[in-house]
Amino acid sequence: MNDQDITTLQRQWAFSRTSNAPIYLQLYQRFREAIATGRLAPGQRVPSVRSLASALNVARGTVEMAYQLLASEGYFVARGAAGTVVAAGLANVPEPGQAAIARRPQVASSGPQEGVQPFQLGVPALDAFPRKAWARVAGHTLRTVETAAMPYPHPAGYEPLRRAIASYLGISRGIACTHEQVFVTAGYRGALDLVCRTLLQPGDTGWYEDPGYILARQYLDHAGMRLVPVPVDDEGLHVATGVRRAADARFAVVTPTHQSPMGVALSLPRRLALLDWARSRGSWIIEDDYDSEFRYHGRPLPALKSLDADGRVLYTGTFSKVLFPGLRLAYLVVPPSQVEKFDAAADLVPGAGSIMPQAMVTAFMEQGHFSRHLRKMRALYAARRGYLVNALSQALGDRLHVQAQAGGIHVLAHLRAGEDDRRLARAAKAAGLAVNALGDWRFAESPRGGLLMGFANFATASEAAVAVQRLEAVVRGVR
Repeated sequence: MNDQDITTLQRQWAFSRTSNAPIYLQLYQRFREAIATGRLAPGQRVPSVRSLASALNVARGTVEMAYQLLASEGYFVARGAAGTVVAAGLANVPEPGQAAIARRPQVASSGPQEGVQPFQLGVPALDAFPRKAWARVAGHTLRTVETAAMPYPHPAGYEPLRRAIASYLGISRGIACTHEQVFVTAGYRGALDLVCRTLLQPGDTGWYEDPGYILARQYLDHAGMRLVPVPVDDEGLHVATGVRRAADARFAVVTPTHQSPMGVALSLPRRLALLDWARSRGSWIIEDDYDSEFRYHGRPLPALKSLDADGRVLYTGTFSKVLFPGLRLAYLVVPPSQVEKFDAAADLVPGAGSIMPQAMVTAFMEQGHFSRHLRKMRALYAARRGYLVNALSQALGDRLHVQAQAGGIHVLAHLRAGEDDRRLARAAKAAGLAVNALGDWRFAESPRGGLLMGFANFATASEAAVAVQRLEAVVRGVR
């Protein structure tokens, strides 16, 4: 091989010694490209391993690895003493890295796609989360997790966490239950999924609050349930209307402590009426106690489950609203008579996932951080709600009326009669404001619309004022 041949080989099969890719893979890619572009034709002989290794000043083994990979994929054919040639029949070979990748359609938005947007619902005060305490708990958990926790987890969840939840509910929510009744799930929709798989069938009829939590409604629709809207007034779900519309419904989904999204509490007479209906019809009540811990006046109201003497209430709670949504952890408390059925159903679903986050939450609760965090958040949210309500009153008092409520992490502001809340919400979202229209949470149309706005992440009065000024510009601009 003369100097000209060496120069040609060096130019054709040059590679980068600073690249992260191994040299043999770079050579593999170069030959693939040459075949795809026609610079190497079918049947054409390629340089010998020895000559190419010498020209490129690399080990023969490096070139051999590239050639073996090309031969194993059908690009090269070894012919003994006749050398190695490009395989026949390689027309229309795609160039490496040029395969089409299906991408999600891009949705135009002027707001940020990561982080928390102003007024975003369902997100607790992330800036006030006790990160240092959590980090200490997480580190200790990772160092000391027992070998017994490392195999496949129990389908119902990490037993120490289930015990901690049962203990917490007995003290804070008046629910007497054992850890066997507690099932840890991947978020609230995981709890709904487990209920649907265990007790319900597609086509079953259920009562649903109107307006009601939109994501749960979407899940139940997808699961094939037939939802009957039952109106909500100042006393919560109108049970008599539910009986009139669908007395034989198989289930009812309710948010009795802090109705989502109206913020009212289900009155005691209606709680008793709802329980009596479920007992007499053999129906199920799914109680979503999503943010009952955040009550600003007095103690949190007792759970509906605490009044359940007949075992008809399935109680759900979540750590997403009290700790942070990224945990994706919720829990379901079932009647003692249904534990065996739910155990069998839990065997067939993915469950709550990794033990580690569950073990961290367990330690966080057992060491007292959980209860201290809740006490802190009650006072904090009362102040932050005030920031938003005051800013709305000053800037949009003539257009919005904020409904009074005793708890939660969002406000409902009613619009004047005839104003289109959906149109306002669309305009606000286009401006990067995560405002929700009350109309989107309703089954039936209503002459009076409203806007749902989260306030938990307004750390100061000025932050709330700036966000409301942006909202004011949107509201004033929509006619």
